[in-house]
Amino acid sequence: MVQYYQIAGKKIGSHVLSMSVLGALFGGSYLAFSGGEKKKTAAGPPISASSKDEETFIQDFLKTVNGEEKTEKH
Repeated sequence: MVQYYQIAGKKIGSHVLSMSVLGALFGGSYLAFSGGEKKKTAAGPPISASSKDEETFIQDFLKTVNGEEKTEKH
């Protein structure tokens, strides 16, 4: 048999209460552990160049090196 509880003037079965508690528990934990929006970061370490020209040179060099690696792999 089902045990009924009087909540806010209505009779609610124990099975309904247990399903709502479990739903709130799992739903709350999902929301808590899902985290916020993922931030996109640059793929690699930050470049600490002394001038803008040096920074563009390093970025162009890295692009060419990464481009060569992609074409060499089969």
